[in-house]
Amino acid sequence: MSGILLIHVVISLIAIVSGIVVAHGFLTANRHERSTLVYMVATILTSLTGFLFPFHAATPAIIVGGLCVLIFIPTALARYSFHLAGIWRPVFIVGAMVLLFFNCLVLIIQSFQKIPALNTLAPNGNEPPILVAQVALLVVCLLVGYLSIRRFRPALLGV
Repeated sequence: MSGILLIHVVISLIAIVSGIVVAHGFLTANRHERSTLVYMVATILTSLTGFLFPFHAATPAIIVGGLCVLIFIPTALARYSFHLAGIWRPVFIVGAMVLLFFNCLVLIIQSFQKIPALNTLAPNGNEPPILVAQVALLVVCLLVGYLSIRRFRPALLGV
């Protein structure tokens, strides 16, 4: 594993773990300020370091990376410029959950490609086990997102 790949993987895993902490905070009405900052920094670094790999044409990874950068901008503005006021609270929640979804989706895809036991279950990347994992991730993210919008109201908490 090259140095930049190792750095990219470590940053991605930090983004995923801190993103899970942030999502938990949405559900429990806890802002997790430090974890949110770690999540946001690691998430943008994950996207940006992904562009350091050589590529010759648009690939799904490049498209997802570009999309994540575009989603990151209003998400960061919602949290750090507009302080979750008004419409910016759901913008932040949705943005954070979509970014976490994409990070976890890439983890699933890469796991099925790189881990031999998983690769034997889905060698082409379109077999039922990988599709089930992706759909399960989508359902969890949609459920957590929905509940988060209903429960996470920091203005009501006085924080």
